[in-house]
Amino acid sequence: MDILYLVDRLEETTKESRQIPFSNLRLVDERRIWSLIDQMRISIPDEVRRAERIIREKERTIAQAKEEAERIVELARQEAVEITAEHSIAQAAETRAESIRKQAEREAEHTRAGADDYAFDVLCNLEQDLKKALTVIENGIRTIQAERESQGAP
Repeated sequence: MDILYLVDRLEETTKESRQIPFSNLRLVDERRIWSLIDQMRISIPDEVRRAERIIREKERTIAQAKEEAERIVELARQEAVEITAEHSIAQAAETRAESIRKQAEREAEHTRAGADDYAFDVLCNLEQDLKKALTVIENGIRTIQAERESQGAP
């Protein structure tokens, strides 16, 4: 039986009992009171056992929750270590890639400079060859003009 119900019945029995005039005292039927007290003695251990069972279940649930929380925290730590390691590897790879890129840029610049130097040399040689050819052409034209003038041609 529910202990609160029994307490309510005890209270009702007390309220229904006769009050002694001009005092706070009441006349209570012992048979009704003793019956309720006996029922309370029986119900209280059941209520206490139920409460103890609930407390044990609560403690078991808390223990399971703590274990699960510790497991989750450990997994998170392991994942953080892995991410950190991956991050370190990625940073090292980025550093290496940057170094390779800079070296490739230096080599490309060196190759461009070499190509420019080569083109400059070729163009200078071509200019000299063209100047020589132009000198030969100009000399040839002058020679022909001089021969024409000496022959009296118009």
